[in-house]
Amino acid sequence: MRANNLLIYNRAMSEFHALVPAAGFGARMGNELPKQYLPLAGQPLIFHALHTLCASAEIATVFVVLAPEDTLFHSYDWSRFGDKLQPLFCGGATRAESVLNGLLASELEPDDWVLVHDAARPCLTQAHLAKLIAELRDDEVGGILAVPVADTLKRADAEGRILHTENREQLWQAQTPQMFRAGLLAQALQQCSSVTDEASAVEALGLRPKLVLSESGNFKVTYPQDLLLAELLLNQQGIRT
Repeated sequence: MRANNLLIYNRAMSEFHALVPAAGFGARMGNELPKQYLPLAGQPLIFHALHTLCASAEIATVFVVLAPEDTLFHSYDWSRFGDKLQPLFCGGATRAESVLNGLLASELEPDDWVLVHDAARPCLTQAHLAKLIAELRDDEVGGILAVPVADTLKRADAEGRILHTENREQLWQAQTPQMFRAGLLAQALQQCSSVTDEASAVEALGLRPKLVLSESGNFKVTYPQDLLLAELLLNQQGIRT
């Protein structure tokens, strides 16, 4: 059922699940090993995100979406997470395709909330998760963790010279998890697959996801030097081994 461009949900019956797309390679890291398996604080990079998600009492299941040809995942010991961690070998060529394939394979109820999180954001905390869920659990649309842009932004030309300075007022940097109802998110990704995050697909439906204030520490490991910073932050939090 739909009213004012929104699906009607049974809030009393909905559960929370996490989905981690991890079918990519991460070419910018300049490493032959897929980024999600690079070593960080004695564990593969993806371990830290999965650890935080699995440790949340609110989250019923953590689905990790892997490439069909992935042979590395089962070479690690994931037994500490029990049945809460569910690998799905149905990843696609893009993030959007992997998330959609994961949603369809997981067979979640349309009412259920899905928190899509980057495998390469290892410093997510329980406080981040609790705040996101608390602020969105009764929201009509859903939303994302994000931080206001702090740095001055420059737009460049083709020669790498400054064209002009962008106005950063009301600009936010998107993070993950991004939290939406499974039914709504699947519909959004089926209609708009050329996106780099889930919120963009939901926006394409004419909806306005909520921005939930996060912290800069919940950053995405993109370049080799980011691993050093991530390890420092994990040391402060207490490394998960």
